[in-house]
Amino acid sequence: MEQIYVIMLIVLGALAIIDLVVGVSNDAVNFLNSAIGSKAISFKTTMIVASIGVLVGALFSSGMMEIARSGIFVPSMFSFNDVMIIFLAVMISDILLLDVFNSMGLPTSTTVSIVFELLGAAVCLALYKIYTSDDTFDHLGAYINTKKASEIVYSILLSVVLSFSIGGFVQYLSRLIFTFHYEKKLKYFGAIFGGIAITAITFFILIKGLKGVSFISKDQYNWIKDNQLMIVGFNFILFTILSQIASSFFKINILRVIIVIGTFALALAFAGNDLVNFIGVPIAAFNSYQIFQGGGVSGDDFMMGALANDDIVAPFYFLLFAGFVMVVTLWTSKKAKSVIETGVNLSRQGDGVEKFSPNSASRFIVRTGVYLGEGINYFLPKSVQIHIDKRFEKVEKKYKNSEDEPAFDMVRASVNLMVASILISIGTSMKLPLSTTYVTFMVAMGSSFADRAWDRESAVYRIAGVFNVIGGWFFTAIVAFVMSFIIAYVLKIGEVFAFVALILMLGILLYRSSRKHKLKVQEEDEIKSLRKEDVGTIKEMIIESSSQISKVLRKTSALYSSVVDNLGLQDLTKLKENKKSLKKLEKEIDELKSNVFYFIKNLDDNSVEASKFYILILGYLQDMVQSIEFITSNSHSHVNNNHKKLKFNQIRDLKSVDIQLQELFSRLEESFKTEDFSKLDEILKEKNVFLDTVSELISKQINRIRTTETSPKNSKLYFSLLLETNDLIKSIMNLLELFKEFNQQNNKK
Repeated sequence: MEQIYVIMLIVLGALAIIDLVVGVSNDAVNFLNSAIGSKAISFKTTMIVASIGVLVGALFSSGMMEIARSGIFVPSMFSFNDVMIIFLAVMISDILLLDVFNSMGLPTSTTVSIVFELLGAAVCLALYKIYTSDDTFDHLGAYINTKKASEIVYSILLSVVLSFSIGGFVQYLSRLIFTFHYEKKLKYFGAIFGGIAITAITFFILIKGLKGVSFISKDQYNWIKDNQLMIVGFNFILFTILSQIASSFFKINILRVIIVIGTFALALAFAGNDLVNFIGVPIAAFNSYQIFQGGGVSGDDFMMGALANDDIVAPFYFLLFAGFVMVVTLWTSKKAKSVIETGVNLSRQGDGVEKFSPNSASRFIVRTGVYLGEGINYFLPKSVQIHIDKRFEKVEKKYKNSEDEPAFDMVRASVNLMVASILISIGTSMKLPLSTTYVTFMVAMGSSFADRAWDRESAVYRIAGVFNVIGGWFFTAIVAFVMSFIIAYVLKIGEVFAFVALILMLGILLYRSSRKHKLKVQEEDEIKSLRKEDVGTIKEMIIESSSQISKVLRKTSALYSSVVDNLGLQDLTKLKENKKSLKKLEKEIDELKSNVFYFIKNLDDNSVEASKFYILILGYLQDMVQSIEFITSNSHSHVNNNHKKLKFNQIRDLKSVDIQLQELFSRLEESFKTEDFSKLDEILKEKNVFLDTVSELISKQINRIRTTETSPKNSKLYFSLLLETNDLIKSIMNLLELFKEFNQQNNKK
């Protein structure tokens, strides 16, 4: 029987590596957000600094299994077999949960997930033992300690309010002092600001980053805690002087230094403290096995009281390997980039494509904020309002493309790192259960709010995004508990068979998740490729318009033909896929419309006609997509409602139109793809041929109704499809006429 425990340990080791990958992918946002968003240093330098921080933090981590030791469950009440089931359930749940959040691009707390997973699995087995031993449920408290779980909930609420408020307040003051023209102000206030910020960050390293590390004894750490004010005072004087020297004599931008040190500090603290969230459970399982080996009894009878007595320390080579895995993940994980993108986008200073949809709560808060602002302005003197507004006037800088533009400036990035460091340091020293994830995220949100990044154009979307993330934190706790509870029960009942089945299921789900995320990234990259803000001349605009028209024609053609075929076959599954394809096409057109402001603004030629041409092109493309949307939705609805099939003659007639349209689409796509517009005249002459074909089919259906047709639903669908096809053809021909006319005018010039 012991062989199965060895296999479990090997599997737990493999799961630890996977958990490291999914965990780092989610937690990377905590220490990369400010540096990447501000573009203070290159992406490569940011990653190198973060990698060094992660590696140093991992190597000097004590590897203490804090969560197991903190008393989520009482080991003496569980057998070795029970403990191994708990650890397996926790690891499987953690990987699945974090992978879901990574795929969605939402940051969450790995500490919350691991705590509630331990709680869920332990509660499950405790209830099982109580039930099978005829004990009463009043004794559940003897198995479980729920103190940690309540602390986590308290942590979420405290982090949200405290971090957002203080982050916003400090950023507001900083912006009043530095304005957006901070380069000039740094001469006067840069040294003091640098002294405060670097002191806060180094103090954070001492209090949080070095808490429990292997090279500092408890006496040394206690001395640091007992002499905090002296250390802070000395560091402030030292770093203020160094900041002044660096900026005055070496012309070093002190904000850039703050961002580098802050990124290193947060990465160090993450690896030093949160590493146990990923490898702590497998190490606890390894130590449990070492204790069990000398017992001489079966796994069901051997109680694990000794697990609570011994500190579980990870061997150095475990920490070294874990550090390398985390560093490799930082550089390679696409899901980490998705999570970071969410945090940066919600903090973004300028306009752009919003990731989240507004909801009632976000609309109410924005509306309340507007009324509150109007009320304050009513009592605030006009001169004060003008003075404050001037401090918040943004600097207009031109960039070659949107990829080079920072999401926010270095003042805000420095404030984010400084305030997060101070709050986490104070929380740690006062033993408040503040989560690193919660603090860093909410400070970033508070500072972006105070910096007027959330204006009337974007506030409703950004606030909805914040609500989604905060809701996800509570969702993490609930789902982690339930999932771990269920998996622990399945493992307890199914034993070896359940163990094998769950591992296979985990592998399949991770593979599918990876494939889906890869497709999602490809779709997003395709949509991003539509953002052509660097178009300068009319000729470039015509080329770009041709490319966009070609793509829409190709996708519309494929969709129309597929819908007709699937409608004839009554294939509901494929019609659902058609609706998904349609959503992607609609998203692409919406992206083009969202980008039209920047497209026109960056056009070098001061031509109203050129701008008008581009807007009308988008209008006709939208008309085409609306027609195909109506055709797809009505076909899907007809089949989904189990109405009678269209008759053979109707399908045949629709297919004849489809064949004509496919030929038209093919010729047009080739013309726009190759930018050969010589055949547009010839195609336009055939306009009436296409419209007459549709008109004839309408007449045929009228005759059918008078003679043989008996289904009102069929007639309604058939007429709808023909009428929308008619509109589709008109939209295409209008687009061609516009393009031909504008192209001819441009060639004459």
